[in-house]
Amino acid sequence: MSSPQNKGTILVTGGGGYVGGQIIREALEAGFHVRVTARSASSADRSLARFPSHAAQLSAVVVPDMTVTGSYEGAFADGAVTGIIHAASPFVLAPADNVRDLLEPAVRGATSILEAALRYGRGRVARVVATSSFAAVVDLDKGTRPGYTYDEKDWNPTGWDEAARADGVAAYCASKALAERAMWDWAAAHGGEAGCPSLATICPPWVFGPYVDAPRSTKGLSESVKLLDGMIDSDAVPGFDFGGYADVREVAAAHVRALATPEAAGKRFVVGQDFRYQAAVDIARETLPELRGRLPAGTPGAWEDAYHIDGSRAARVLGLRYGTLRDTITDTYVQLLRAREIEAAA
Repeated sequence: MSSPQNKGTILVTGGGGYVGGQIIREALEAGFHVRVTARSASSADRSLARFPSHAAQLSAVVVPDMTVTGSYEGAFADGAVTGIIHAASPFVLAPADNVRDLLEPAVRGATSILEAALRYGRGRVARVVATSSFAAVVDLDKGTRPGYTYDEKDWNPTGWDEAARADGVAAYCASKALAERAMWDWAAAHGGEAGCPSLATICPPWVFGPYVDAPRSTKGLSESVKLLDGMIDSDAVPGFDFGGYADVREVAAAHVRALATPEAAGKRFVVGQDFRYQAAVDIARETLPELRGRLPAGTPGAWEDAYHIDGSRAARVLGLRYGTLRDTITDTYVQLLRAREIEAAA
């Protein structure tokens, strides 16, 4: 492996989260120095404490408001940052006000990091890789669409006005599309300017798999992992919703590879595979005996007919290797069961 000094320093936003934690791990193991943004000094300290064996490669900077370009100035002050992974974005499924709580923060946060890279990056920031979502790809109004294949050509068509009036889930999905479109529009408008970084986006569906730090409680789980946890001791297997999943380790690898792969510039990447809850239940009941009596049996082997998710561009361009649903589900439930044991003993 190349030494950390040879890979340079990257700025990572959203590093305190589920996906962000794995992105930091992946980047550190790949040899990058990582500078993590945090909203406060205390959260910065928590981020640094998560990776004690990589202390020499890790630093943190306080960015109090990611929707304000000027908040990032200090992150670039030493001229060391050569790439950015922007993994921070609001994940609010029940906003009190769609525009105030979801749409505006998502779009402003997405474009502010690009503006900051251009304004403060001293021409050294070569690329920004942003976490988008399959929510920016799928057309919810068309339902399960049996026989259809979603890939990078597809966009969630919901516009701003419709999103402002939509229910929470639809508004969230629209916010991902609006934020990603805003980034591509910004890149198109500024791409000819000196020092402007190239852009790549990563669009995963539900994200499952283990946390970098195994949770000690089921409180505060990511929205996706919460879905798997919610099936424990439930009466029924959930029906079709998003139709796809990605392992969090694959999502992290895609971000880091997109940062370093020249051919990734200017591209979206759908990262994921097809998914049904019944398949997850079947696997967990087989691989983890302690869950056989705690997960609903449903209809073993059943697979609802619906659209297909094509994540092959990430494999082809980034060299991403997809794992199995078996490993993802098993690793997730092992952590969840342990978290529940800790809660029960407290």
